Amino acid sequence: MIKIALLSAITGHILCGVTDCLLGYSKKGRLDMKNIKDAGKMSAMFADMPLSFPLASMLLGVLAITLFSFGYIGLSAWIREFSRPAAIIMLICAALYLIPITAHHVLFGAIEWIYIRLGRTGEVRDAVLEFQKKTIAPMFAGYAGLLGFVVTLFVMIVSGGTSLPAWACIFNTLVIMILLLPTKLPAKGNIAGAIMFLGLIFLI
Repeated sequence: MIKIALLSAITGHILCGVTDCLLGYSKKGRLDMKNIKDAGKMSAMFADMPLSFPLASMLLGVLAITLFSFGYIGLSAWIREFSRPAAIIMLICAALYLIPITAHHVLFGAIEWIYIRLGRTGEVRDAVLEFQKKTIAPMFAGYAGLLGFVVTLFVMIVSGGTSLPAWACIFNTLVIMILLLPTKLPAKGNIAGAIMFLGLIFLI
């Protein structure tokens, strides 16, 4: 069952990476988020963004997060064989990650959809940016939960607390994200998540 859960997580992170790109790319290419500081530049940047992109991102994003949630829950259950406290911590952190990040993903897609649908005016820009600021808490809560999960997993593996060799700690979202940060790859978090589960599926 753990292999199926990890495979589901790989699939979910890949799909979620695609949905991130639906929010970060228009028909002309990658969006430059620096442009949101200027109403005119922001309007021009989203001029070629189809309404279907943020809509698809919201709907497929929920499916993607549902799929990769099995991997986080599965890893929590697997760790239980070695440490009950660590398993409980990871399960709580998984919930703190998965629930808020679903809300964040939907809210962020809705912000883009509303901005485009209502004409990309300066007034609409001000409204959606205000809405974003007031609803950004789920993102911070979600990533705090993810950090707790991967740090616990890292410590368990590197300390020899599991059946995995200590070097297997490299298959960890935190480690992989540090390596990916200097790159210009899109959806880094989902790439890191997919690599973590891909590595673990061959080791567990």
